[in-house]
Amino acid sequence: MRKTIVINAVALTPSLIGQATPNLARLQAQGASAAIEPVLPAVTCSVQATYLTGVWPAQHGIVGNGWYFRDECEVKFWRQSDGLVGRPRVWDEARRIDPSVTCANLFWWNAMYSTADYTLTPRPMYPADGRKLPDVWTHPPELRWEIQRKLGQFPLFSFWGPAASIASTRWIADAAIEVDRRVGPTLSLVYLPHLDYALQRHGPDLAKVGADLRALDEVIGGLMAHFAGQGASVIVLSEYGIASVSRPVHLNRILREHGLITVRRELGRELLDAGASRAFAVADHQVAHVYVNDRACLDKVRELLAATPGVGEVLDDDAKRASHLDHPRSGDLIVVAAPDAWFTYYYWLDDGKAPDFARTVDIHRKPGYDPAELFLDPSLCCPKLKIAWTLLKRKLGFRSLLNVIGLDATLVRGSHGRPAPSPAEGAVLLTSQKGLLDGPSLAPTQVRDVILRHLNEDAGRR
Repeated sequence: MRKTIVINAVALTPSLIGQATPNLARLQAQGASAAIEPVLPAVTCSVQATYLTGVWPAQHGIVGNGWYFRDECEVKFWRQSDGLVGRPRVWDEARRIDPSVTCANLFWWNAMYSTADYTLTPRPMYPADGRKLPDVWTHPPELRWEIQRKLGQFPLFSFWGPAASIASTRWIADAAIEVDRRVGPTLSLVYLPHLDYALQRHGPDLAKVGADLRALDEVIGGLMAHFAGQGASVIVLSEYGIASVSRPVHLNRILREHGLITVRRELGRELLDAGASRAFAVADHQVAHVYVNDRACLDKVRELLAATPGVGEVLDDDAKRASHLDHPRSGDLIVVAAPDAWFTYYYWLDDGKAPDFARTVDIHRKPGYDPAELFLDPSLCCPKLKIAWTLLKRKLGFRSLLNVIGLDATLVRGSHGRPAPSPAEGAVLLTSQKGLLDGPSLAPTQVRDVILRHLNEDAGRR
């Protein structure tokens, strides 16, 4: 099979390819491209699982970046186990065709304990003293030390949070090249998240994200040059486009005001008690899964949410089925935001009672996605000094909360999750190989077969 690299340039759209992206523009001009139709929800884990399995969320079960685990009565985001994905991945199918195929998964999600030959994925260390230390999980295990000895420690704090920058994306790209030099996998899957940060901060404003586009294009250019030099086919694709937003919608506050949410009070702060709540929303960008524990109030919840400003649609069982989201992990109702709106996870009615993790970067404790983690709290007079002082206290062995994230959701200017309004503003696939695409657009479930065609060009079109 032919060596192939799939570069996932998160949030890239056809409308962003141009003068600021000469490497991508050249790939598009010399190869072929297609718009990718949307997955609902258009969020990282759901889209990646759809691309790699060739089936919809209703079949593979990754219904969002997180969901309510009904058997545990807990909301969990960013789970990493491959065991959550209910279908084989593209490399399994490639091996069925040719057992000699090898695959390196570099930061695509649900990566741990998969059948990929080589894996790198973020996995911080959490010592009991409250620190969060950058690290990765790898297969084989020795790759963890070999890569970080060569490239330095994975820059976790530039991967997400207010310090998110091109540094983590560049590290991942360098790791992909290093893994290729060491073991030469047939298929390399590389996740480059940088553009996503800028667009959530600023929205799709070229005047504000031009430098980020150029930085990403430079990194992609380096990957393309290395892999093209190895005779590899190059695919660049994205998961979704980012829409401009101006309205945060607090679904859980609305449900709470109507007596549907239960909280547990601890040390003067409030924690969502999902198992005891009659209904609650798991917010994930512009889509929310709403779980209704008390089925007697299902109609009330549906009517309440449908009447909420900023809500575009409320999907019932029939609509979930039509949207390929009828899976047991999905909410009893699924809410889709209006084009200029997005959903917070906030459930407290008084910011003074917000949980202590609300003002920190904590992607696992929050019962929903929180893009406010990209911003330092503008009310802090010296946030960098506060960060330095907190980290120093931690190094000295003192527990100290790094509470530098604000609760002003209006800072967020870009979001995603609902279908893009046009192909130019949605996901895209670019390839160095002409003749391996069937037309100007692809269903997301066809991406797996496009990758297989690149690996197995001699087999012709499928």
